[in-house]
Amino acid sequence: MGEGKCLVFLHGWGGEIASFRTIADRLAPRFRVIIPDMYGFGRTPHPSYPLTLDDYAEGVRDLICKCGAEDVVLVGHSFGGRVAMRIAAKDPIVAGIVLIDSAGVPPRRGLSYYLKVVAYKIGKKLHLKHLPKGSVDYAALSSVMKKTFVNVVNESNLTDARRITIPTLLIWGREDKDTPLYMCKKLKKSIRDSEVILLEGGHFAYLSNAGLVTSLIRAFRDRV
Repeated sequence: MGEGKCLVFLHGWGGEIASFRTIADRLAPRFRVIIPDMYGFGRTPHPSYPLTLDDYAEGVRDLICKCGAEDVVLVGHSFGGRVAMRIAAKDPIVAGIVLIDSAGVPPRRGLSYYLKVVAYKIGKKLHLKHLPKGSVDYAALSSVMKKTFVNVVNESNLTDARRITIPTLLIWGREDKDTPLYMCKKLKKSIRDSEVILLEGGHFAYLSNAGLVTSLIRAFRDRV
């Protein structure tokens, strides 16, 4: 949609074009906006084999090139932030990135997590029928999507973050429990000269603060 400097919006895991549609509609009168459904979401099918983070990054990059866009700013939420960082760390096609409650920082694991892992492994060896199945989102995935999910979540983006030298804006919900604030601080430390804006709310604070987030992205795109 629209014309001018380009913005590419990358939704989170389980999201689709609609995840960013409200903000994109507000920005389209001033910028060129591209919003894809990434593999396995919305109207874009997942192939018959598992994917990696590199596959998602390559797919988005190929789409950008096919659209003839240059000097784009990537806006990624959660999983979309992972993809944005992977592209930005490697490709000069990106002029800047906006990371919104981004995934990609290895989580701090408490004792309860490791106890669950041990219990699962023991249960599997004993051929128990009722084993823990993980999150509801994970349980709902197809078998091939489960493998893709594991490939993606087990990869850290901190090496990507340290390689990023372009302008970077971090927008984060103060009460985010999915990608907690310590992850934002880690990315701020890893990405040189990055900026942080905190919002009231959790992992989807960008939706309840859509007007403010639109203004922040507009200002960032104007100067990048």
